Amino acid sequence: MGLRQGSGTGLRQAEAVIVERYPQLLRLAYLVLPSELDRHTRLLRAHRAVQRSLRAAGRRVRRDGDALATVRAEVVRHAAGRLRGPLPPWVWGLRMWPSAEGLDEAARALAALEPYARAAYVLCRFDGLDGEAAAGVLEQAGAPDPADAVRVARAAAADPAAGAGGGSAAGGPGGREGGPHPADVHTRPTDLLLRRTRVRAAWGTAAVLLLAAGLTRAGLAGPEAGPPVTYAGAPAARAALDPAHLVRVPAQAWSDTGRVDFTAWPARGTRTGDRALLTRALGTWAAPPSGTAVSVAPAASAEPPGHPPQLLFAGDPRPGTAVVVFLDADRVVRYTERGDRRSLDVARTDDAGVTTAAAVTLTRDGGTVRRLLAPWIATAGVRDLTAPTGAVRPLPVGPDGTVTTGPPDDAVGAGGPGGSGNGGCGPLPVLEVASSPRIVEKHAFLLADLGGLLPVHLTYTPAPEGADAPPARQPREATGPAALTRWAQEACTLGELDGRSVRAVNLWDFAVGELPETPGRAVWSCTRATHWTGQGDVLIRLRPPSGAPLDVARARSTAACGRFGQHVLAAALWRAPSGRRYQLAAGSREVAEITATGSLNSRTPGRTLAVPAPAPPAPPPALTARLRSGAVITALDGRGGGRD
Repeated sequence: MGLRQGSGTGLRQAEAVIVERYPQLLRLAYLVLPSELDRHTRLLRAHRAVQRSLRAAGRRVRRDGDALATVRAEVVRHAAGRLRGPLPPWVWGLRMWPSAEGLDEAARALAALEPYARAAYVLCRFDGLDGEAAAGVLEQAGAPDPADAVRVARAAAADPAAGAGGGSAAGGPGGREGGPHPADVHTRPTDLLLRRTRVRAAWGTAAVLLLAAGLTRAGLAGPEAGPPVTYAGAPAARAALDPAHLVRVPAQAWSDTGRVDFTAWPARGTRTGDRALLTRALGTWAAPPSGTAVSVAPAASAEPPGHPPQLLFAGDPRPGTAVVVFLDADRVVRYTERGDRRSLDVARTDDAGVTTAAAVTLTRDGGTVRRLLAPWIATAGVRDLTAPTGAVRPLPVGPDGTVTTGPPDDAVGAGGPGGSGNGGCGPLPVLEVASSPRIVEKHAFLLADLGGLLPVHLTYTPAPEGADAPPARQPREATGPAALTRWAQEACTLGELDGRSVRAVNLWDFAVGELPETPGRAVWSCTRATHWTGQGDVLIRLRPPSGAPLDVARARSTAACGRFGQHVLAAALWRAPSGRRYQLAAGSREVAEITATGSLNSRTPGRTLAVPAPAPPAPPPALTARLRSGAVITALDGRGGGRD
């Protein structure tokens, strides 16, 4: 009987904590859950994680003593474990998202972190825990390395961009102070008519048949309708499939808003009033008929819209091809029809801005690409990325905002002058566009076509200058002479990327140093391809003064070489012209000393190391670096190392 009473006491304590701290616990679960979930699903799963923590926390409270810490640990355990299964039935027919300003900004900023690091960020920044207490919660939650998660979270908190939610302490009961919380929500109906049909089966059958018949007639009304598309099985809201409810932004809205992204695009094209075309596009999105080619970018969702999407374009970019482009929250959807062939392409647009929301690809035919530019783009041209001294060829921008580029040889004159010997991957045309002065003065940037629906923004971070270089600089536009020269040397690496998932690529020259037996300086670079999900893949290369570059390390889904991974150490074995082998290493600007242990025993002050390598078959040495702050990092490897 005593055990029963103790168990009941634990449950009551856990319940009291959950009731009192529900908004705070909900925020913790919401920000720990994976970023690829849409806001509605994420919010529901956050509620589920908090409520499911009750019984497990109740069993452990008597043993652990601290009810609040125990409940927090169980919430983290459930959220980090990515709850699956059907959602509670009492939210059918509603779309929900948090009303707190800044919560989703914080979620996007933390997307690149692991779940336990996100949990540590919330516990320290919003809930007011110190590092030791946060690590204790994570240890209870089953984190493999709680101390490392806290260190990563603190590094993220040092970046103002990650603190969009604001706040640093939990404040009073309920956790309503100290940052945003998702306990208050916006709701919107999605399928009210469909829900009524489930209750009244007979009326529902008639309503669905009526909807299908009406939409099919609308589809047949178009001049090139082709086979009719039936939408009766679509689970989307009826309003979301009605062209009359599409969101249309005024033409000049982009010039009078603080949010310059896809939401500021007006509806353009010659067929924005073609109800039949728009009906077919929406219906195909809701329920693609047999034979429809559907392409969905990694981590994107092709689910039908839950509310009327925004219309960005409807027209005929080329004869015989109709294209409709929609925006639905954090994704762009392109519908294409050529005769009786239809296709649907979906891309993510998380955290898009002036540069990453600058263009959408409309059609791609035999090397000819037609794009729709953002309304804030004033001028456009094409250049060969492999020819840094070549001129930019201006492109005419149509009245509807479209531009057309031809095959590489036509667009840039077979590479033009000034080629940089990039290994023979051929000309690589890129768009060079300039923003309107109403957005920002003299702002030009590069967009590379890597095969995706959205072009990829190219940037460059130059090498540090001298031992006492200032703090790390932010990536800059890759339009200056130095940036173009370096990108010409690394342009061929872009062909390895999946353009459907990549948002931006930054080329960072993080170190420059002398090589043994070789005159001139070698450049160590890290090329980071940042995905729309926030994750990133990196390639570290060593480019000697002459000869082919050396691929040093690769890592996927890593924070290295980004906002939350600004400290880098890389190592490589290199053979000099004499045939001697050397162990090389280089670090970013905060590295004060490099140490080799194991098969080598060397400690070198500064940011570069070059010593004779051990003779085979000796194993490679272990390389570490000490930062000016005293922290120690390891050499980046294929697992994305480099953490403290």
